[in-house]
Amino acid sequence: MLTIGIDASRVAVAQRTGTERYSYELLQALLHLDQLNRYTLYTNGIPANLPALPDNATLRSISFPRLWTHLRLGWEVQRHPPDVLFIPAHVVPLLRPPRKVQTVVTIHDLGYLAFPAAHTARRRLELHMTTLWSAHTARRVIAISRATKLDLVRQYGVAPDKIHVVYHGLAPAFRPVGDAAALAAVRARYGIPTERYLLYVGTIQPRKNLLRLIDAFAQVAPTATPPVTLVLAGRRGWLTDQIEQRAAALGVRQRVHFPGYIEDSDLPALLSGAQAFVFPSLYEGFGMPVLEAMACGTPVLTSTISSLPEVAGEAALLVDPLSTDVIAGGLARLLNDAALRDTLRDKGLLHAARFTWARCAAETLRVLSYL
Repeated sequence: MLTIGIDASRVAVAQRTGTERYSYELLQALLHLDQLNRYTLYTNGIPANLPALPDNATLRSISFPRLWTHLRLGWEVQRHPPDVLFIPAHVVPLLRPPRKVQTVVTIHDLGYLAFPAAHTARRRLELHMTTLWSAHTARRVIAISRATKLDLVRQYGVAPDKIHVVYHGLAPAFRPVGDAAALAAVRARYGIPTERYLLYVGTIQPRKNLLRLIDAFAQVAPTATPPVTLVLAGRRGWLTDQIEQRAAALGVRQRVHFPGYIEDSDLPALLSGAQAFVFPSLYEGFGMPVLEAMACGTPVLTSTISSLPEVAGEAALLVDPLSTDVIAGGLARLLNDAALRDTLRDKGLLHAARFTWARCAAETLRVLSYL
């Protein structure tokens, strides 16, 4: 039996995206799967929304105002060392755990290297130094895709045999919603003006390639019958104003809708109701929304670069994200070719079914248990 400490600080946020959702879903699946080992969950304060804890898990609330991971978590592990310390989100404490503690860290992406302008110089340096430290200090590294593993090997010289690729899972809530009333209700809740819409979900920021997506949409929208709306759903990010202004400049602002953050409970219906899910991102460590859309039976258009071909497999329409004309051609095909949509729907459902949090938890546990 091992004692496994987990940094659960990312689990306790109100609106989960990216690493927070990964941390929550994986923790919940691990605790359900493993009744043999003992778990200690470290949090900064008492969270309101942790998963239910089984008898072999305890919560260790250790409040601290600043540098919680590096100072408070690091000191806690020094004083009461577990056998294994698992960090689900990038940052191993600078106050290094004792040598006998087997540290495992999940590194999700190196997006700050691909898009340095998206961060201040100080933030880029912080991300670079903490990721470099974590990758080389940890006994083992979990990468969420082969693309992230390759980035770690190329950019930071991490030994390939130290890195274990473990794909994300999908929550059971992501499945097709066919009830017309539920679909209409979610459109009304987020102010979507047409029944026919193309959907993007993610942070509204340039590396998601939304400027080219809007340009491509402006090419196909005027001739679309019946009318179609482009829904860009997600939190506002870096240069969101510029993205909104592009739609206005192209004369399609009334057809491009920004509903903001979508509640988790509404995502399956919003995805299910879309004509297609469009995600021509320029860089992703994994690209979870692609699989969520597939699991809801929604045809997917995504990029030919970074991790996206790896994650989408043969179940999506892949386009060159650097070509507006190619993106526009893909949108036109999805809007006009019902047979293509049906094919992608069927392939997507089968493909997405392979990604479960139970599988992710089992593979992660094998990494944690490999002393």
